[in-house]
Amino acid sequence: MACPAATTARIGAPRGPSMWRSERSPGGVLAGSASPRPSRAARDTRARASELQQAPPRPPASGPVPTHKVTVHDRQTGVVHEFVVPEDQYILHTAEAQDIRLPFACRHGCCTSCAVRIKSGQIRQPEALGISAELKDKGYALLCVGFPSGDVEVETQDEDEVYWLQFGRYFARGPVERDDYALELAMGDE
Repeated sequence: MACPAATTARIGAPRGPSMWRSERSPGGVLAGSASPRPSRAARDTRARASELQQAPPRPPASGPVPTHKVTVHDRQTGVVHEFVVPEDQYILHTAEAQDIRLPFACRHGCCTSCAVRIKSGQIRQPEALGISAELKDKGYALLCVGFPSGDVEVETQDEDEVYWLQFGRYFARGPVERDDYALELAMGDE
């Protein structure tokens, strides 16, 4: 299947070998296209956005990148997944590339949908903002931004459980005392 952008550029273009050439009119519009070419800033923004979806580049190593066996016990489905992940790739991305479905939401390490509890091994996760350092120390990790540091075995967690572990102490303090003066000010504004 062709890329939608390529399909759009070819609408109305003549068939044959010239359909793949970039034929521009004096206004910078592709032949057969109804809109002008995106500005350099727009292309750069899209390029930066697509980079956010990929693992950060690591310095070139001498030789092949080590791979590690990752075992994921999916509590929601009862399935155990085993797959190999290169040390410089995110675990979730590699699982998806192998048609293994694991829970996720933001894909940027900011939520707890892909949270796991490490049973054995270690996961390097410098971009995991969705869990606190305290939870990381207790063995929690995020698969979307986690790199295996060796063979690792993990168990998926319920997102609500992890959220409660991280923020529950703030909710458990009891009811907030009512501030009548603040309430009067708010009511006076209506």
